[in-house]
Amino acid sequence: MDNDIALRINKERLWDSIHRMAVIGATAKGGCRRLALTDEDVDARKLFLTWAADAGCSIRIDSMGNIFARRAGLGENSLAPVATGSHLDTQPSGGKFDGPLGVICGIEVLRTLDDLGINTEKPLEVIVWTNEEGSRFAPAMVGSGVFSGIYDLEYGLSRSDRSGVTIGEELNRLGYSGSELPGNHPLDSFFEVHIEQGPILEANGKTIGIVTGAQAQRWYEVTINGQEAHAGTTPMERRKDALVGAAQIISYLEKLASSFTDSRATVGLIEVSPNSRNTIPGHVFFTIDIRHPDDIVIAEMASQINETISTISTDLKLSTQVSEIWQAPSLKFDVTATNTVRSAVKNLELSSMEIVSGAGHDACQVAHVVPTAMIFIPCADGISHNEIESASISDVEAGCNVLLNTILAHAGRIDGIGSRQD
Repeated sequence: MDNDIALRINKERLWDSIHRMAVIGATAKGGCRRLALTDEDVDARKLFLTWAADAGCSIRIDSMGNIFARRAGLGENSLAPVATGSHLDTQPSGGKFDGPLGVICGIEVLRTLDDLGINTEKPLEVIVWTNEEGSRFAPAMVGSGVFSGIYDLEYGLSRSDRSGVTIGEELNRLGYSGSELPGNHPLDSFFEVHIEQGPILEANGKTIGIVTGAQAQRWYEVTINGQEAHAGTTPMERRKDALVGAAQIISYLEKLASSFTDSRATVGLIEVSPNSRNTIPGHVFFTIDIRHPDDIVIAEMASQINETISTISTDLKLSTQVSEIWQAPSLKFDVTATNTVRSAVKNLELSSMEIVSGAGHDACQVAHVVPTAMIFIPCADGISHNEIESASISDVEAGCNVLLNTILAHAGRIDGIGSRQD
């Protein structure tokens, strides 16, 4: 078989698998709710393990619950695998593509190689990372973060949800606390396919985003304490309204983000107590997510946020605590790995553009320790983290075709035993 001819996956099989996975935790509007380490997440993992077994993979699970499904190579046993994958957990009202697309594309690559009778010198692995979204357990990308040494194992296992249940407790309950220590699992390289989660590719009429890096992010948790009091009898000038303080801070964040080009600021979670219609709120908890491609700019944003929160709290006679629970610097993906993606796109004659990821991904964590690259495809109207999230079958096929040819270039393609083609 001519090694210059780009190979292609079975798009109908891939599409069917995406929709089969989407049945698990399906929502009324066509999306998915599979929060990390819930029963729905476990059902998704079980389906993945069934597919991996059908593809002849061996399975290893580390103590963060990360799953590694390996297709053996024909080279030396010591060779590290070329890996791909993503996550199966979703947002509370998430879509069917964010995360699962990357995992299922990996499975489809293995199926296609079996169909074509192609082996590789290096092993191949499809990875499912634990708790990428950070919706149930903050911060995000914890499984890949522990694997990459960004967090230690104790930190990862101790992350708790709002009810106090930890990742470690859930891994033990569900039977996904593996014996392998995270990080004691060498990888040759890692490639992740993902929907863009933004409008840039679609707006530019491009099929593939060649991802060169990702922007910086910081997450905060803010607690404001005022004084609960009667809504009808407490004069305005005597109030210590925690929700008024939160509202002023949130309004300021909108103005701050608009003052820096390419910046983002989001308050995505808010809890008010006592949450009674005729009682002045005495306690508010909310989260802040800020992002920017430049580390210097995001540091300036953080400084201004802390200063403004302090000023608002003093003016309103409130007590405020601000905790930075996570920060990720901007990063650039490996040049060699990214160039392999470029070559695959060229051979497949697909339209493309270079792009910086506005979202965080497991690949952003793994990139700290392993040569890594990402492949984006468009999503309709740039909408993600939403039940109506959508992508076309042709774009999904294109992304998986790029992945297939990229992996083969790194793994050393062998057409029949002993007939290696470089």
